[in-house]
Amino acid sequence: MSTATRKAAPAPAPIAATMDASAQVAMLRKTFRSGRTRSLTWRRAQLEGLSRLLSERETHLAAAVEQDLGRSAIETFMGDLAPVRAEIRHTLKNLERWSRPQRAALPVTQQPGKAWTVAEPKGVVLVIGAWNFPLLLTLQPLVSALAAGNVVLVKPSELAPRTAQVLAELLPKYLDPSAVVVANGGAEMSTALLKEKFDHVFFTGSARVSRLVATAAAEHLTPVTLELGGKSPVIVAADADLDVAARRIAWAKCVNSGQACIAPDYVLVEDSVRSAFVERLLRELDNAWRAEPTRIVNENHFDRLAALLDGHGGDTTGGQRDRGTLRFGATVVTDPDLDSPLMTEEIFGPILPVVTVTSVDDAVEMVNSRPKPLALYLFTENDDTVQTVLGNTSSGSVGVNHLLYQLLVPDLPFGGVGASGTGDYHGEHGFATFSHRKAVLRKPTNPDPSFAYPPYGAFATRLLRRLMG
Repeated sequence: MSTATRKAAPAPAPIAATMDASAQVAMLRKTFRSGRTRSLTWRRAQLEGLSRLLSERETHLAAAVEQDLGRSAIETFMGDLAPVRAEIRHTLKNLERWSRPQRAALPVTQQPGKAWTVAEPKGVVLVIGAWNFPLLLTLQPLVSALAAGNVVLVKPSELAPRTAQVLAELLPKYLDPSAVVVANGGAEMSTALLKEKFDHVFFTGSARVSRLVATAAAEHLTPVTLELGGKSPVIVAADADLDVAARRIAWAKCVNSGQACIAPDYVLVEDSVRSAFVERLLRELDNAWRAEPTRIVNENHFDRLAALLDGHGGDTTGGQRDRGTLRFGATVVTDPDLDSPLMTEEIFGPILPVVTVTSVDDAVEMVNSRPKPLALYLFTENDDTVQTVLGNTSSGSVGVNHLLYQLLVPDLPFGGVGASGTGDYHGEHGFATFSHRKAVLRKPTNPDPSFAYPPYGAFATRLLRRLMG
């Protein structure tokens, strides 16, 4: 794609030109207080409308993503559209069950009576999307928020401007426009929105920006979900199928030019198979890159990646690049300095360090010496090795003998731990994130024994201590 084409997508005009952030939130709150979003009929209608949007406007959406990121239509279908459509189907199938009151057991001291919890929507929700999968990471949390009965202010990423504009144009045509509002703009828009009082803020992006989001939300004591990233490691054990491991790691690293939060960030390979693995990895990376070459999102990220290849202390293979077209070739760096920026900063691009370790135990020790990752991957044929890694590491998710696919299982939660994020979503976990489980206790008015109230005599004291002690 030419430079002229790449620069043809102007930043969308902020939708707040006719309505400021305060007015948007006020309108959404009025809609929520009307009560209509609480009905399952309304929720299903919104999900079905979103499903129609994805089907009827697939070509339009894919063209916007291609203009922003250079991805082909089939890549956008697989990475952005199909997972959201699957999430909608799964949610519609299970929504009634998720919404039912849940009974709670009563201890003897609380009987007679009944106790249960009710899932109620939190209210006015802010969803801040990300640019790397601008449909998936904006619409999938929207699915969960609508399923739970909330009204939603959607803030797409300004780094995917054409996709953001298309969402602003299409969402009001398929969803309740007084319950779902799109606000486009840059950092100024995000700052204005975060000054408002929301009932939940859902953010996908970098750890740096997440701190700003969390700080702003704390002013209103607003709960947040932070979907971040970090350096997701891959451990390749000596008994791994090296051909499969190399092929799958190369594929995962080249998806969207490595610009994915759960992309493999670096590989820890046992020294006995290091040479054989690297040989296969280089071949498979070349194949994967030639099959679906995409581009880096902008010049700033391109320059950041290029800087990571300076002074790392390892051996570099590949990395052909063209700043004019933002093409950055797949690159392998073997045994870099573990304290270099390449090994301490999230790469978020098609650069893959490979670090030699003496054993899986050494790999586990290295993983544990660093911030907890969003994903951890392991290639092995040994069940004991699987249990060793699972039992001695902490990460948002784990993939054994494959990468990325854990994201596509509707009943698995998706989220980080520690520096890689707070909270989770997908399926029932997403419904729970955007719901408040309200506790309810109902007691009959009879019996109403007098010994339950002061003053407590000797008999009442003995009885209460026995019952409650």
